Amino acid sequence: MNAPWNAGSGNSDRDAFAAFLCDEATMDVVRNTTSELGLPHEKCHKGGLRNAVQTLSVSASPSILLVDLSECGDPLSDINALAEVCEPGTVVVAVGQVNDVRLYRDLTASGIQDYLLKPLTEDALRDALIQAQASFSAPRVSHDNGAARDHVMTAVVGTRGGVGASTIATSLGWMFSTEHKLPTALLDLDVHFGTGALTMDLEPGRGLTDAIDNPSRIDGLFIERAMVRANDNLSILSAEAPIHTPLMTDGSAFVQLEDEFRQAFDMTVVDLPRNMLINFAHILNGVNTLVLATELTLASARDAIRILSWSASHAEHMRTIVVANKVAQGAGEISRADFEASIERKIDYVIPADVKAATQAAKLGQVLVDANRASKASIALRDLARTIVASGGDADAGKAKGGSKGSLMDKFNLGSVLGAKQKA
Repeated sequence: MNAPWNAGSGNSDRDAFAAFLCDEATMDVVRNTTSELGLPHEKCHKGGLRNAVQTLSVSASPSILLVDLSECGDPLSDINALAEVCEPGTVVVAVGQVNDVRLYRDLTASGIQDYLLKPLTEDALRDALIQAQASFSAPRVSHDNGAARDHVMTAVVGTRGGVGASTIATSLGWMFSTEHKLPTALLDLDVHFGTGALTMDLEPGRGLTDAIDNPSRIDGLFIERAMVRANDNLSILSAEAPIHTPLMTDGSAFVQLEDEFRQAFDMTVVDLPRNMLINFAHILNGVNTLVLATELTLASARDAIRILSWSASHAEHMRTIVVANKVAQGAGEISRADFEASIERKIDYVIPADVKAATQAAKLGQVLVDANRASKASIALRDLARTIVASGGDADAGKAKGGSKGSLMDKFNLGSVLGAKQKA
């Protein structure tokens, strides 16, 4: 989502709207729609994105910018050039002729508010501009220090089934919401066999399956109605889809959900099964921290190596934390030292096996850290939660080497809009 412009600061000559379009038919639709919405229709200019870059390099950016990508050979590269000349807070809506969901995902992940297909219709444009106005007007959340807090998204992935990734994810969500008092969303992406709601003795509802079936419905109101409230600060989106119903989606719904979570919550925890990581890797575009849950076994060592290698190549913006879970006393299948040698990095946290605590939590219908606050496993999980909260939105915190490259999120000053639709 695009960060709102603070009208009380910056350039007072900033226009409310401007458009750079390639053809007269689109120009007519935009002029009619902007006139209806009370936006300055005279700010519609001939020429697409490259003309926008040239113009905005010598003049102030508008609050809402509509750009035509029809003449772009490489839209993502050209959008990057636009980011260099846009002032912070600009809400960008793009139009184009390429009907490609991958392009849509890449553009929205890079910070574009929306991407509309040509021929443009007044209804579609009206909806997009209304959403842009809402994003522009959304207030920043004021925390105790008086500053806006960056949204923090954490994904939890297990090297193998049964290593306890869901236990870690639900525990993190619970601690963020109760002990750190942060509005938190828990997204359980095991669509058929998710346990996020079950762990807290809740009915998952149909919110996640409805979102997958109808991505166009996803907005703040949908989030408000679809999510299940676990406590005052924690809301869950989970599912128990029928086994005979295969997952039919291109993954765009998940990206839109994450975008809405950035608006409504301070923290998001994504319980991400391995198969979803493989099929919908773009889910990680907005993730700050990847928690890799593993056991000290040969199979987990092999898959930890593969996942760590993949994330280093394809999602280098993330900070990765390796958590060895269910570690029993005495000799295991692989020693910690041998495991660390095989994955060529240290294990960050070790959570001891505690069958009694897990059984107690299941009987009470509570997350592990709530049902067993003094257990060694809960203490280790609490340390992990504190580390993630302390790092805030800084995905580079604690990285051994390298750093994230500048992204369009940074250049458009995105990712810091919080709480516009926060629950009361």
